[in-house]
Amino acid sequence: MEPAPALPRPKFHFTSQGWINDPHAITFANGRYHHFFQYVPGQTAWGLGCSWGHASGPDLFSLEELKPALVPGEGDDGVWSGSLIIDAAGTPTIFYTSVTSDHPALGAVRTATPLDDDWIEWQKGPIVLSPPVVESLSAFRDPSFIRSADGWHMIVGAAFADGRAGALGYSSTDGVTWREDGPVLSRSTNENRPLWSGAMWECPQIVEIDGQHALIVSVWDDDVLVDVVYALGNFADGAFTVRTWRRLSYGPSPYAATTFQDAEGKPCMMFWLREIAGTEWMGAHSIPYRISIEDDSLMLTPHPDLDNYQIPDRRRSETLPGSAYDILWPASAENHFEIRQDHAAVLSFERGSTHLAVCLQNEEYSFPWAGDIRIIVDGPVVEVCSRAGVFAAPMAALEKSWTIVGADVTVYRLARE
Repeated sequence: MEPAPALPRPKFHFTSQGWINDPHAITFANGRYHHFFQYVPGQTAWGLGCSWGHASGPDLFSLEELKPALVPGEGDDGVWSGSLIIDAAGTPTIFYTSVTSDHPALGAVRTATPLDDDWIEWQKGPIVLSPPVVESLSAFRDPSFIRSADGWHMIVGAAFADGRAGALGYSSTDGVTWREDGPVLSRSTNENRPLWSGAMWECPQIVEIDGQHALIVSVWDDDVLVDVVYALGNFADGAFTVRTWRRLSYGPSPYAATTFQDAEGKPCMMFWLREIAGTEWMGAHSIPYRISIEDDSLMLTPHPDLDNYQIPDRRRSETLPGSAYDILWPASAENHFEIRQDHAAVLSFERGSTHLAVCLQNEEYSFPWAGDIRIIVDGPVVEVCSRAGVFAAPMAALEKSWTIVGADVTVYRLARE
């Protein structure tokens, strides 16, 4: 019997061999991006013994996978999510969640530093934080950082035994010695106005955008990974004051958002995409987005690095080859269009006054939209973004020529020379 044909990979969404989940510690340094991620090689299911995968490239769509930066061992049963800072002398330090098999939910924060200028080999350092004994916690993991005038603030995701989800804060002037500052913010799992934020906040991140602060969290509840939400407000003196809460992600795929600065110092974001899979791989990462604030909401725009791979001037009446496309749908255009193969619709979009309906593979989704819409079709994944948030889901790859019928959209084929 001949082996089944390999399922196509996306060309502009990062994938690996085996299982991947959270992207994290994405850093631009010395002319290259370093892209780290949760990685379980050799299997397509999550396992406690995650490593830190590592890829690098000159832009965010030209990443070459390297050997894992960190693997279990030396006291770590799993090397879970974290972040990276670079001190005033230019020395990078990874801060990761070190877990043990007996109590994996309560991790410790441990460091690692590179042994070479290309960040290929890393040496593990000491544990710098353990779960605080003064708080009754059921989970503690995923450190991230925001720079302050006098040093660094570390934010660690937490679940409290009394039913609150939250983030704990620590501060340091040198990145070595850390002072406990207490909760940055917490919220009851029973609170659901204007939205519900679960029983634990995974991957909490605080990012400053044009003088405003956003706290971005991935909503976890009883081992169910829900979605990504955020609060806009002000971060000062180790505490976050909320002005408003909003939802950021929709659909079955986006989770574990991470923030970073690109080569121009602009704030950016990327998600883990669940349910995107092939025969020997599971999981993908979203395209990277630049973050701005419009109308008191986060606005995610596909990173301009993607423009370097656009092939323009396709007339929409043409039959289109290939499986990777960037589609721009202005708010002023008609409210419906669909992608057809063999005269049958395989992907359709219908705008209502507030919600966008997407139909693919006999699955239907509805989520908010606002302003112009950008759609990335890339092999087995579709991503949709507007001022109202980001949607992503798996789809059947467009392996044959296809056409667009309906709204006057602009279509760019995405290709590598």
